[in-house]
Amino acid sequence: MKKLAAALMLASLFTAAHAETKHPAWSRSSSIYEVNLRQYSKEGTINAFAASLPNLKQMGVDILWLMPVYPIGEKNRKGTLGSYYAVKDYTAVNPEFGSIDDLRKLVKQAHALGMHVILDWVGNHTAWDHPWAEQHPDWYKKNDKGEITSVSFKNGAGETEEWADVIGLDYANQALWPAMTQAMAFWVKEVGVDGFRADAAGMVPTAFWDQARAQLDKIKPVFMLAEADDVALHERAFDASYDWPLNGIMKKIGKGQAGAAELRAYVSTPPKAYPRDAFRLQFTSNHDINSWEGADKDLYGPAWGAMAVLSYTLPGIPLVYNGQEARLDKKLAFFEKDPIDWKNWELEGFFGGLNALKKQNPALWNGAAGGAVQLLDVGNEQLFAFRRQQGANHVRVIVNPTGQLQKYKLAGDEGPAYLKPWRWRIIVPE
Repeated sequence: MKKLAAALMLASLFTAAHAETKHPAWSRSSSIYEVNLRQYSKEGTINAFAASLPNLKQMGVDILWLMPVYPIGEKNRKGTLGSYYAVKDYTAVNPEFGSIDDLRKLVKQAHALGMHVILDWVGNHTAWDHPWAEQHPDWYKKNDKGEITSVSFKNGAGETEEWADVIGLDYANQALWPAMTQAMAFWVKEVGVDGFRADAAGMVPTAFWDQARAQLDKIKPVFMLAEADDVALHERAFDASYDWPLNGIMKKIGKGQAGAAELRAYVSTPPKAYPRDAFRLQFTSNHDINSWEGADKDLYGPAWGAMAVLSYTLPGIPLVYNGQEARLDKKLAFFEKDPIDWKNWELEGFFGGLNALKKQNPALWNGAAGGAVQLLDVGNEQLFAFRRQQGANHVRVIVNPTGQLQKYKLAGDEGPAYLKPWRWRIIVPE
């Protein structure tokens, strides 16, 4: 029995160590803050954003995700300033934002404050005028005539969508792989960034990401976020992936088309079988949602606060999009200058409280470091209630995803209680 116990202990230690080597230790209780440099300030520069780092630290931000900082293509450019995601040079900084030294200083300042920085990486396509298009035309996808053409694909609705300002890279030519990997490594080695958010990650072969992650981890442990939800991406390459299904339920709740039943079904029967230690990105907004779908008030109405609470308390790593703390109430233009109106910081304390709640309660940590969801019966099916526990720490959450006052009874309470429309209750025993 002693030998069996020792073997089980060793197996447990190995599993924990294996999980810890994949996810950087600093990511276990982290949240992410997405930065749209062009719109963050009137200046739209790295240095202007850097002035906000102490404030973001005070709000409890851990990981800064910078939207692409690279020079933008001019050929077939969309709008006046173009898309961040039409990259002309993978190893330079867009002069619109500043210099590479400005970025180095920003990363050092963030590190000094205990924060980490990840860059948005666009591995699926480049701008038409990226030097590779002339130097290595065999690295690009071609049409039936053998011509390099703009990227087109089937979107989630099954419709053909075209990105006219970019051309697709062809990963069937493995000569591309080391060049792309070296470009990513440049930012880790030369600037000190801590990882990447991979744009359109599911449109690039998983095998590429697997080997890229291995190479980057040789420099230092990195954090990788996939704009995708393929389970296989979690095996070797990515720490986190997008939880679009949960966000879809949240939007339906905002429209009065879903409620507690859909949340319970999602928790009980997840759409895909992810590893226990996979981080799922939870969000109410990001640059795509804000620019193309609408602001929080448009998508969620009075339900937004409750949905934000769920993004922090259900399993996953939460995301805040810049401006949400100032109740960003408009779509930010994507190809033009359209700065955030920092008229107030009305929700800074709200997000600061959620960040502190997450850090102080291991039950809410990311992946296997946090507790699994246990649904609670509070005597009212209109309410969504659950519990998460890790060791001695446990947190209970009750959310009212309806526009009506709801009555409930929670174990340990003396009598029935009430939850106002769109409100929540979080219980953390002392």
